[in-house]
Amino acid sequence: MTPFKELTSVAAPVEGADINTDIIFPARFLLLPEKKGLGEQLFHEKRVNAPSNQPFVLDYAPYNTARIMVAGRNFGCGSSREQAVWALADFGIRCVIAPSFGEIFYNNCFKNGVLPLVETGERYAELLAAASAAEPITIDLLGERLVLVSGKVLPVQVDPFRRAALLAGLDEIGSILATDHADIEAFEQSQRHSEPWLYLGPEKLACFADLQDEVVVD
Repeated sequence: MTPFKELTSVAAPVEGADINTDIIFPARFLLLPEKKGLGEQLFHEKRVNAPSNQPFVLDYAPYNTARIMVAGRNFGCGSSREQAVWALADFGIRCVIAPSFGEIFYNNCFKNGVLPLVETGERYAELLAAASAAEPITIDLLGERLVLVSGKVLPVQVDPFRRAALLAGLDEIGSILATDHADIEAFEQSQRHSEPWLYLGPEKLACFADLQDEVVVD
């Protein structure tokens, strides 16, 4: 994943509560085999059904290149469909700001290099107003703050483990390998002695299988 340290972009306002994963990425596109290109199907129904004189927000400048999204309450609810986050990431969205998120969607964001930020009350209203006015918002993950075009700074808090993973561009497996590599290696070395058959190569496994075939049970 691409490390996330600081990002400045207009934020696309996608209002409306309870926008579920099927709205974000419709089920009929689940058969697409690759992550790359899924952004084309992001909010498919909202985009194709939008009136010609009022296109969906992600289909006109400057929001068609937005890397931040300000969404409504309970964004990403519904299924555990990880493709919803893949589509956002493929479109270029690196941060979604909302008053609340579907729990699984929230966790999937971190797994795929997308930062979900929970903002409520006046802070959320300020961010939504900035998005609607196409004013750039800076997300400084290293300094844990949001900076508005007015210069106003909004401190944010992100779970330390997840923040470190985003800063380094690591998913969960990458983070574990980076922080626990020595422990994993020590365990494997110990296991090689206690259970060596688990580490037999293909040739030895084939020989072992041949020996089993030759065993005759009366």
